[in-house]
Order: sequence, then structure tokens, then C-alpha cells
Amino acid sequence: MYVAVKGGAAAIESSWRLLEAQRRGDTTIAALSVAQIREQLSLAVDRVMSEGSLYDPELAALAIKQASGDLMEAIFLLRAYRTTLPRLGYALPLDTARIELVRRISAAFKEVPGGQLLGPTYDYTQRLLDFALLAEDTSSATSPAAADDPQNASQPADADPGDAPVTVPRINQLLAREGLLETPSPDDDEPAGDLTREPLMFPATRELRLQALARGDEGWLLGMAYSTQRGYASSHPFAGEIRRGFVGVELVPDELGFAIDIGDIEVTECQMINQFNGSRELPPQFTQGYGLAFGGGERKSMAMALVDRSLRADELGEPHVAPAQDQEFVLSHADSVEASGFVQHLKLPHYVDFQAELELVRKLRERASQESA
Repeated sequence: MYVAVKGGAAAIESSWRLLEAQRRGDTTIAALSVAQIREQLSLAVDRVMSEGSLYDPELAALAIKQASGDLMEAIFLLRAYRTTLPRLGYALPLDTARIELVRRISAAFKEVPGGQLLGPTYDYTQRLLDFALLAEDTSSATSPAAADDPQNASQPADADPGDAPVTVPRINQLLAREGLLETPSPDDDEPAGDLTREPLMFPATRELRLQALARGDEGWLLGMAYSTQRGYASSHPFAGEIRRGFVGVELVPDELGFAIDIGDIEVTECQMINQFNGSRELPPQFTQGYGLAFGGGERKSMAMALVDRSLRADELGEPHVAPAQDQEFVLSHADSVEASGFVQHLKLPHYVDFQAELELVRKLRERASQESA
């Protein structure tokens, strides 16, 4: 039971002023601008956009500033703003095969058509604090390594600088060509559901599950993905391909009747490859898990792909042996906005509820004392 309480308006307004003072911090230090957050905290911006279900780096950076860096609060702010926007139409499915690559790697094949592009990544850093950043100012914006060769990590080993391919063939096509990898085709006759307009119902179709995972909390998905690798699901994954880059968004206006390109967005896509022993209907082959996130959401897209594959247990005839295979459990607890709201509502007054339970415990203790006497 929820109890509504009135009053305390002055205290609430005072709390707002204190919150603003906390957000601003020491006024002798220059204020952090939205542009700085957008450019220098880009991975945080990308996460807020993904889980906020709105691709707008400037608004995501604004939400991060307003939330004092609390990403869950920023996601809540952006998601709430998104609900006020009119729906002008639906874009066509992204053709990520035509992505303009920033990064592209495969852990399944060493030599791949188009080469492997390391791009910007923390994979090869030593995870040591760089104390030089404490003295960094606007005049030393680039590191010595980057100044030596700003493109050295974004080119294939055998490529000339500036000659990186814009598009390259998908790695899964290599296995599919031999019939070793499943090639599921979407049902074009059935329109995909829209999780932003309709509540999630179970059992959910794969496209709805992917929508829920795409805006699910990264930490939750990472934990679920980790559980599958520790043995809590039949999973032995390989990172078939991870792509990051810019892809065009196309829309078909009703008045035109044909697709037009309305701009590019940055995404990270992951295709996991898993071994499958086969069933009565399907021969032994590799199956896929898929993940996609806005910007440089590599960890998010990898975790999403692992969880997506686990949630396909029913489709592939696999036994349910782990939480990550239970779509109601995974998806119902994945949304950070819902989870945060339900946990934090406990801070609201529950005076009547608690007094009722307090009285009940007193009566139970009194009865137990009388019976033992």
C-alpha cells in the first residue's frame, strides 16, 4: 500500500537549492560545459543514449551534467524527455553491412576480408593511472602516442594510411557459405513490435527481446552474460565480429514513397558465435547471438549478444538450466529506470504501513510470550 503525504514544500525547495549547489561544486573552478561532456566523456554519453532510447549526444550530455554524473539519473531524464516527443515515422532497418568503420575485430578468424581495425580501445592499455592527466590543460590535448601517428590503431596491418575500407563483408558470411552457421530470416509479413508504445508481454518475440536488451542496464546484462560463461547456460561463445562505426538512417516519408537518408549515427554491433549440438529439426551448426548499442557501447553490445543467445533456448530446443535463459527474469529486471524507481521509492514515507506491521509484530510477540508462560 502506498501512502500519499502532503506538506514539507519549503523543505523540498531547500533540497533543490542544496542539490544545485552540490552539482555546481566549487565555484572557483570553471563550470563543466555540455560540449566538454559530449566530447570528453563520450562513452558515458553513449551509454545514456542507449539506455535512454534516444540518439542525441547533446541532450545526453546535458542530462549527465544535470544529474551530476549519475548515469542512471541521466538515463531517467533522457527517457522522460523522449516520451514528450512526437513520433514522425519509423526508420528502415539499419544496414550495418554498409557501416563506415571506426573499429572492426574478430576473435574467431585471424585473417579476415578487409583486415582487422583496432581503432580506439582500452583493450591494450595497462590500466595504470595516468597522473599526467592531472596537469593536462587545453594546450596538451593529445598524448605523445597519438601525436606520433593518429591513425596507427585504426588501420589494417597491411594497409596504407588513409586507405581503410569504408565497408567490408561480414565474417558470418564465411561460415554461412558452408552451411555451418544458421542464417535466420526475419518474418517480413509480421511487423515488429514497438516496446516504446506497448508493454512487454511474455513470451516475447526475439525482436522485442532485443529492444528490451538494447535499453537494458549495462551492469545487469554484463552480470547475466558473465553467468552464462561461468556455466549457468549451455554457452561457449566466440566473438565472431565486433563492428563500430557510422551508419546511415533511412526514412520513407508518406508523401514521397521512397527512402531518403536523414543522417548518420554511430553504433557498435556484435555477433557472437555459439556451438549448437543440433536437434531433430536442425543439424549441428553454429548459432548466433546479436547485440547493438549506440556509440562506443562495445561491452554492452557483447553482453547483449551473449544474453540474446541464452534467451533463444526455447527456439533451439535447449533445456532451461540457468536464470539467463528465463526471459521473464532477465527482461523484467533489465530496465534501469524501472529498477531504480522501484528500489528508490522505499525512501518515500511509509509511516502507516510500518506502524501497522510494528503493531502486528508486537501482538505476535505478546501471544508467543503468553503461550510459553
